[in-house]
Amino acid sequence: MRPSEIPLTLLKIAGGSPWLATLADSVLVIVDAQYEYVNGKLPLVGITDAIAEIARLLAAARAAGTPVIHIVHHSPGRPIFDPQTRFAEIVSELVPAPGEEVIVKRLPNAFAGTTLEARLRTIAAATGRRAIILVGFMTHMCISATARAALDLNIPATVVAAACATRDLPSPLGGAIAARTVHETALAELADRFATVVADAAAIAPATVSAA
Repeated sequence: MRPSEIPLTLLKIAGGSPWLATLADSVLVIVDAQYEYVNGKLPLVGITDAIAEIARLLAAARAAGTPVIHIVHHSPGRPIFDPQTRFAEIVSELVPAPGEEVIVKRLPNAFAGTTLEARLRTIAAATGRRAIILVGFMTHMCISATARAALDLNIPATVVAAACATRDLPSPLGGAIAARTVHETALAELADRFATVVADAAAIAPATVSAA
């Protein structure tokens, strides 16, 4: 397909422009970086590379003084994400540093029934940071649900593609859909209107700012 044949996003058709977050104006939100997705019942395709990408972004955020919020999914007594098991733990490469908040969720949308919105509003009031950089798992599930909710709350979201991952899915029409297709489709849906999508951590402009 020639560049002239590539369709426009709904955002561009409507006359809008993507908001590209930076470490100076945003909060880094890491969603569900837990062992369930590494060696539990929900191993993801490309999880090792995605964790490494998140680690690079996390290191840059910490160096820049960017606030970091870790989201974890807990489902007590369930087959997955049971907080009584090691699979609900945050992976060792991304363990929260002192002062980094951890928020527990029960639903795919990290805003639903949690303190995430209130915490972001508090940070915004104190520092002017009104956007989020969103990374984690799974692309089509919790990342998608959280980015869509952020739009409803007027919180600009930037999703880092290489810092997300997902898995093969059964097709309701028969057969299976490969993880790469699920991942790219979910990102395309978000980029159409809900969020800015960038390729990797290098696309997030580095900045040196004082800690919030």
